[in-house]
Order: sequence, then structure tokens, then C-alpha cells
Amino acid sequence: MKLGIFRLDKSKITYNLNFIFLNWLYNLTNFIMPKDHLYSTTVTWTGNKGSGTMDYRSYDRDYVISIKGKADISGSSDSAFLGDKSKYNPEDLLLASISSCHMLWYLHLCSKNEIVVIDYKDEAVGTMEESADGSGRFKEVTLHPQVLIADKAHYELAASLHHEANKMCFIANSLNFPVKHEPVCKAENG
Repeated sequence: MKLGIFRLDKSKITYNLNFIFLNWLYNLTNFIMPKDHLYSTTVTWTGNKGSGTMDYRSYDRDYVISIKGKADISGSSDSAFLGDKSKYNPEDLLLASISSCHMLWYLHLCSKNEIVVIDYKDEAVGTMEESADGSGRFKEVTLHPQVLIADKAHYELAASLHHEANKMCFIANSLNFPVKHEPVCKAENG
């Protein structure tokens, strides 16, 4: 088909429209559809003292967490369960995961809202309840972030972003107990 000095090729138009539509659909799908992220770790028990788990006191609760390309982490159970108190236990690591995930989301949200964070420290506390049969569960975790921001004009927004960070935190969203926040926010300029 010819229009004045232009020649119109229906196959190229159809191809271009299909390409534009598929590109739009792909971008929309990536925006709407959740993305899966795969994580893998190896936990190796290192507590065999020669007789395996022959009885409750015949073995150590020590283990090594290995993740490809990262430094190993030595762990043990809590000393209340015959573990080595000098090593990280699963409860410590859970608390650290919650706290660090919250911190990373908080820093991201502050950055997006042009709030300059100078310092951040959290002293998280978790309460675990042990049942009569020896099982247990965490009842709650309370984060106590202490944040120093550059400008006091952003104080209220900076304080409110902890609530938003909790909603966004991958770890907090995966838990079956509440994560509370008692933040303290100060400004460098007042």
C-alpha cells in the first residue's frame, strides 16, 4: 500500500505492533508478578565426639554454616540446651536476620525519601517460650533501633519509616509472631 511518498508494509507494522505489545506485557508482568529468589546453605554437624548420638550427652551441638563464596559461620545450640555459649545459636541468627532485614529496608526507605542516615544501631530482643515437651517457639521480637539522621526537619518521617520497613521486610513477613519496634531517632543538627 502506498500513501503519498510513503510505502506502508503491513507485515512490518504487524511485527512492530506485536513487538511493542509483547515488550509492554513483559514489563507489566515483571512489575506485577512476584519474583522468586533461591537461597541455599549447607549446615554440617561437627559435634561427633566418636560415638555419635549414642546418648544425650555423648555429642556436641556444634555445626558449621557454609554458603558458597562466603565465610563459614560456626554455630552451636544455646547453652541452655548443652551448646557452646561462645558460638552463634539458631535463635541468635534468627534475631540477627530480623534486625538486619529491617535495617536494610529502613535505610532503603530513608534513601528514597532523601533522609540521610548517619548512624544506625539496633539492640533487638526476642522472647522464646519453651514447652513442656522441649519444643518451643518465639512469642515476639522487639527491635530497638537507634538512628542518627542528618537533618531534624526529617525527624517525623524518619521515625515513621520503621513501620513501612516492617511491612517490607522479607524476614518479618515470613514469621508467625509479632515484630515490634521501639525506635529512637535523633538528628545531628539538633
